[in-house]
Amino acid sequence: MLAIVFPGQGSQTVGMLADIATKFKEIKQTFDEASDVLHYDLWQLVEQGPAEKLDQTIYTQPAILVASYAIWRLIQARHPLHPQFLAGHSLGEYTALLCAHTLAFSDAVKLVAARGQYMQEAVASDEGAMAAIIGLEEKEVAHICQQAINLPHEVLSPANFNAPGQIVIAGHKPAILRALVLSKEQGAKIAMLIPVSVPSHCKLMKEASERLAILLTDVKLQRPTIPILNNVDVKYYSDVDSIRNGLIRQLCMPVRWVEMIRFFIQSGVTTILECGPGNVLTGLNKRIDKQLQYMTTSDLVSLNMVLHHDSA
Repeated sequence: MLAIVFPGQGSQTVGMLADIATKFKEIKQTFDEASDVLHYDLWQLVEQGPAEKLDQTIYTQPAILVASYAIWRLIQARHPLHPQFLAGHSLGEYTALLCAHTLAFSDAVKLVAARGQYMQEAVASDEGAMAAIIGLEEKEVAHICQQAINLPHEVLSPANFNAPGQIVIAGHKPAILRALVLSKEQGAKIAMLIPVSVPSHCKLMKEASERLAILLTDVKLQRPTIPILNNVDVKYYSDVDSIRNGLIRQLCMPVRWVEMIRFFIQSGVTTILECGPGNVLTGLNKRIDKQLQYMTTSDLVSLNMVLHHDSA
């Protein structure tokens, strides 16, 4: 049984998909279509950088969505896959919705570009931060977040439950810095800031989620043709209203990735394909369960293995 997962921010690199694009026309075609929607050359940014610009969330989000969808398109054109389930990590959930025909391509591109803009504008530069804590349990990290808050207005909470003992926290930067010290004192193997421009999946994204809610009221959604497991509740989206609600809440709520992969396993999934640039999710998934079969599409070699996979 096959599940396909789509990456979120952090999988982008300058030059990604260059080798695949030389062989498969769908890559450049998809980026050209997105560039028409965005009114700038997304392919040029992805291939030539600069990295500092590509890493800004307003550009990262369309780049990852379009890259992942371009790979999906070329696979489906040549060796159609029939996954039982889809899921995405944060932003990747929009790619899942696009591949399941819930969103039109132009709407998906516009949505994630606006999502990036809203997230960037919700918090002043250098006010928020995110950090990775490795080597502590979920309850320990949640307690450290509470301990690190010094002022009534401060926000700090777990943002991504990525793998056992690998948790990302988000919130106000002073509280994050205090949490890093506390984490090391309490035995964390690694406690470090992540170089991101926005503190995602915490209450600092409230304004962004409110703006996204307004935008989503005018976006046409269809019921997914493939079941999609959502980040917020670890449930399959049941209807259009639940999708809108999930996308709005997602910005302020943690990504429950460990529970999602375990839910897939309980549902009978034996193979997980990461469809998109990089192999970040595959690395996390192997830490959650080593027994599953994993495939990636991060380069021409791995993509060709997917295209010639007998049981896919």
